[in-house]
Amino acid sequence: MRRRLPLAACRLAGLVVGLGWAGLGLAACTSQSGSPSGIANAAGAADFEQNNDPLEPSNRVVYAVNDALDTAVLAPLARGYRAVVPAPVRNGVHNILSNLSNPVVLSNDIMEAKPRRAGDTFMRMLINSTVGIGGIMDVASKWGYPAHESDFGITLALWGVDSGPFLYLPVLGPSNPRDAAGFGADIALDPFTYVSGGAWTIFGYTRYGVTAVDTRERLLGEISSIKKTALDPYATFRSLYDQHRAQVIDTVRHDNRSTPPSWYPQPAPATGEPSDAH
Repeated sequence: MRRRLPLAACRLAGLVVGLGWAGLGLAACTSQSGSPSGIANAAGAADFEQNNDPLEPSNRVVYAVNDALDTAVLAPLARGYRAVVPAPVRNGVHNILSNLSNPVVLSNDIMEAKPRRAGDTFMRMLINSTVGIGGIMDVASKWGYPAHESDFGITLALWGVDSGPFLYLPVLGPSNPRDAAGFGADIALDPFTYVSGGAWTIFGYTRYGVTAVDTRERLLGEISSIKKTALDPYATFRSLYDQHRAQVIDTVRHDNRSTPPSWYPQPAPATGEPSDAH
């Protein structure tokens, strides 16, 4: 779980409201020469280049607005949620939300041509939706099928699509053009997107709202620590996001475990014969 915190922390730093792109004036962030506006010397321009953040002035505006709203709205909701709801209930809610996301994870596992990861996700859906009582209990992890990250941004990376420059997006927080497009594709891949009607509409809004509060509650300590100790929290969130995404993509790219998957019975290897690595 600890390895997944930086990404969620980065995203949740901006997960409150949407702002119009038109009002941000992103095109004005670069001069005609291609250098970021407001950078008065070569060292500053080099810093922009190194961080892959040519839109940093506008990105910082979005971060500041989202951070203010997080401080005023989302963080207090998360603290209240922790204070009122017992930990076992919060864990059950988190498990349900994770189970609801499995169809999207499975779709990306398949498109990434990772059959073992797809098999793990399928088994998680099957086990947790039944034995786990609709996902309230994460029985699958105890049975050897742990959760993993998989989204269309990762899929695009494996297909060879470049990330593009760093972006700090309203609602999504730290991102880049590839991951922003992936976020939209994941919404399209989610089967719940196509279920309409009054009750389902309420369910959809409730799901996203509870997901935001649940994730923010789980990261109260981490985000608070960054804001209190980092000299530049924006730069810290940017660095954590980039490092985490690079690590996850590298992990998926090199996860080439053999099939058939381990949940099928397999004969024991003969003496002196190496066992199948899973």
